[in-house]
Amino acid sequence: MTTSLVGGPALAQTRRIVTEIPGPRSVELAQRRAAALPAGLNSAAGVFIAAAGGGVVVDVDGNSFIDLGSGIAVTTVGNSAPSVVGRAAEQLARYTHTCYLNIPYEPYIEVAERLNALTPGDHEKRTALFSTGAEAVENAVKYARIATGRDAVVVFDHAFHGRSLLTMTMTAKNQPYKHGFGPFAPEVYRAPMAYPFRWPSGPQNCAAEAFSQFQTLIDAQLGADQVACVVVEPIQGEGGFIVPAEGFLRSVADFCRDRGILLVADEVQTGIARTGAWFASEHEGLVPDLITTAKGLGGGLPLAAVTGRADIMDRAHSGGIGGTYAGNPVACAAALGVFDEIERNDLIGRARDIGELITRELRGIAARTDIVGEIRGRGAMIAVELVKPGSREPHKDAVAALARHCHDNGVLVLTAGTFGNVLRFLPPLSISDELLTEAFDVIRDGFASL
Repeated sequence: MTTSLVGGPALAQTRRIVTEIPGPRSVELAQRRAAALPAGLNSAAGVFIAAAGGGVVVDVDGNSFIDLGSGIAVTTVGNSAPSVVGRAAEQLARYTHTCYLNIPYEPYIEVAERLNALTPGDHEKRTALFSTGAEAVENAVKYARIATGRDAVVVFDHAFHGRSLLTMTMTAKNQPYKHGFGPFAPEVYRAPMAYPFRWPSGPQNCAAEAFSQFQTLIDAQLGADQVACVVVEPIQGEGGFIVPAEGFLRSVADFCRDRGILLVADEVQTGIARTGAWFASEHEGLVPDLITTAKGLGGGLPLAAVTGRADIMDRAHSGGIGGTYAGNPVACAAALGVFDEIERNDLIGRARDIGELITRELRGIAARTDIVGEIRGRGAMIAVELVKPGSREPHKDAVAALARHCHDNGVLVLTAGTFGNVLRFLPPLSISDELLTEAFDVIRDGFASL
């Protein structure tokens, strides 16, 4: 049994179930939650956390779960990673807030300098910091609109960009993200995503046909001179870890450049070492005009960013972009700790190793079942899409049953997909191979029980 330092006592890196799931303390807290919180703020896990670190989450009843979700790709470097805790605690003791637009501070500049250096492209860049991924995406659109003088925004099927009015509009999936919350923002248009597994004429035609439809939408229906930006996830997250067909994103990028349309890469879930590169755009050879980051950037503290070409970012007038908490100094310090952890421990390489292990385990499972439609992803961002035997019909019930089996047996997993039929894996990069292998023993048993 190994241990992990989590800013204090060592946390045993083990799977351990000592009560029913949920346990009595979690049940008590769930009752308090029901009395104090809106009904919609519920959790599929059913347990309440007491501690986390390395590759485990320990609940209030003493059950220790293997973590394959990282708080939805937020604790990429590990929960309470030493450098994150150390830097944030030191900053917390100095000052907690001034509002950067009121009294600026150095940690904000340091984070911006790091992102300017790390994001793809050797052009001059600028970075603005925010608090959430949705806020970053929304401000990227604002930058694109003021820089181009155009209004229209093009997004894709299966996309997820956030829950604010604009980003909810940009998000594709109705339930649970949009249902009942309209009317929606204007001037947002949707193009087909090159989704190889579900492309009607087959994966071999996917890239070319999807691009043709994208081009027709903009040139014939919208008018390219009306489009400010195209916003795309290099790997679609909530949509089911869809990796676009090879060559599609490259064609989209070239088209945008030819038409004077800005390309925005939404790397909120894919960025900051998650896919085995600093940014998933690198796998496609993309140099976006603007890149949004969040989730893994702050190591668990709320921090987001828009990084882009200097000539675009400098177009917004003074006071037009910002926010009271945007670029909070403690969150900035935590982000510098994230960069330390990634570089000191070669977590980019670790993400690739994790991806190989997960893919190998899933292929072994696929060889023994007829419900695995596709295994896909990059680095430590891997998913399996489940289908009903002999078809491509989404098998949502199987995913729900697997998630329940995993939770009941000490493994925390996440579901995804437009059709709810994708099991996704986002483990912290601090997890051990031993824990990953043990987690897949549980997952394998879950598939066998189906």
